Amino acid sequence: MKRRTFLRNAMPAGVLLPSLVGGFSFKAFSADSPIMQSLNLPVTETDHVFVIIQLSGGNDGLNMVIPIENFSSYVNARSNIYIPEAKTLALNGKVGLHPAMTGLHDMYDNGNLKVVNSVGYPQPSYSHFRATDIWMSASDSAAVVNSGWAGRYLNYEYPNYPNGYPNSTKKDPLAIQIGSVTSLTLQGPAVSMGMSISNTSNFYNLINGVQDAAPDTPAGKELSFIRTISQQTQQYAAIIKDAATKVTTQVTYPTNNSLADQLKIVSRLISGGLQTRVYMVNYGGFDTHSNQVNSTDTTTGGHANLLKNVSDAIKAFQDDLNFQGAADRVVGMTFSEFGRRIKSNGSGGTDHGSAAPLFVFGKNVVGGVLGDTPIIPANATVNDNLPFQYDFRSIYATIMSNWLCVNELDLQQIMLKNFQMLPLVNSVGCKKAVNLSGDQLISNYPNPFTSNTVITFKTNGGHTLVQIIDTMGRVISNLTDKVYAAGSFTVVFDSGSLPTGVYYARLQNMATQQVRAMIKVR
Repeated sequence: MKRRTFLRNAMPAGVLLPSLVGGFSFKAFSADSPIMQSLNLPVTETDHVFVIIQLSGGNDGLNMVIPIENFSSYVNARSNIYIPEAKTLALNGKVGLHPAMTGLHDMYDNGNLKVVNSVGYPQPSYSHFRATDIWMSASDSAAVVNSGWAGRYLNYEYPNYPNGYPNSTKKDPLAIQIGSVTSLTLQGPAVSMGMSISNTSNFYNLINGVQDAAPDTPAGKELSFIRTISQQTQQYAAIIKDAATKVTTQVTYPTNNSLADQLKIVSRLISGGLQTRVYMVNYGGFDTHSNQVNSTDTTTGGHANLLKNVSDAIKAFQDDLNFQGAADRVVGMTFSEFGRRIKSNGSGGTDHGSAAPLFVFGKNVVGGVLGDTPIIPANATVNDNLPFQYDFRSIYATIMSNWLCVNELDLQQIMLKNFQMLPLVNSVGCKKAVNLSGDQLISNYPNPFTSNTVITFKTNGGHTLVQIIDTMGRVISNLTDKVYAAGSFTVVFDSGSLPTGVYYARLQNMATQQVRAMIKVR
């Protein structure tokens, strides 16, 4: 029997009640014996840290990573908000960054930034709340999962938490969320695996010895519970304060930038020796339905300000980690609950969409651009969306496997199913991702077609998936989903009663994927 299975079955249940004291959220359980505390060692020994940056509101990926390769179609779809090609910050000759993102452009040039094109999932939700839950839980869009992907990972590593924590072998919080209460991302199967510093002021109050008054109640039971919570809070507070006070100098961070304020704290805690594995921060304002740009200069405006703040904050964070000598331990990622539609609206903005690019960054990132440049229809309509090339859960799975060193069998349990590995990070002490092929691996004939088309695909062997996706970003058919020998194969797509228009054939073979545009005509 595995140790974590034994712990789940053998541990006595404790009292489970939520509280928030001085900006820190905790769950209180009964204390463990010293013998049981000795079993609270992590499943995997690693000092690697993962930092998650949530861009709330649905970031417009097409104006963040501009499709230079398909620029004329991009301009045609976004005549009132497009970013001029001459102003973009070129990456690989096929895409470029928004001109406000000079910091991330510098990181790209230094090999510290990975741009992943067209990240999404089948049957996307366009609701902020539901889409956020899907990203945080790593669930299928039709399934409701009440635990977060990082929470399940931490529960796998520390199956008895919070019983007996902190202890002599694990003094530090497992995960810390800054800027808000602890989110679904850090929720384990039974309890939250993280704690929150609800705002940056609370952090500096803590290390400067300024504490909020503890809540009071005449009820003995409630008072006893408050004292228990307070005791655990004070234990973690002392540990955090000790780590923070070890760092006396940091690089200069941008001012009036709440994301930079949060990342400055994260860097300070990492550099101070805190062994917390997962940090999460949040930056909002990306729901840009109107006035996304200034009409006189589309490179400026609300969205440009947001992107500049993100870029400047991450660049300062990376510079600080380098300065502190902690950069080897840290990889970060940005995500937003969805992208925006291909075509801009009449209000100078963009509406809720599906797939969008994201960034993975750090000293041990495999730099570059991953994936094909998004395909934009020549006459995009207000309903058109980008098809996803990479399932967002492949990002999570790769980080856990190649950075946090989770083994394959446990990874599938944490992620609820199997997802492809991607070349995102230099897996120091962990298995490496497979390199992607640059060949054309999927095609169809005839194209355009009226009812049926033959799809030809090449596989290097192993698990191979061919999907059909519509312009709303929805998977409408899995043509094949099985293990193949290496070779070239064909499947027939019978479009049946589907309306005319653009469809996408998507191939996924282990770590390799490609997307092919197809047109159905009368």
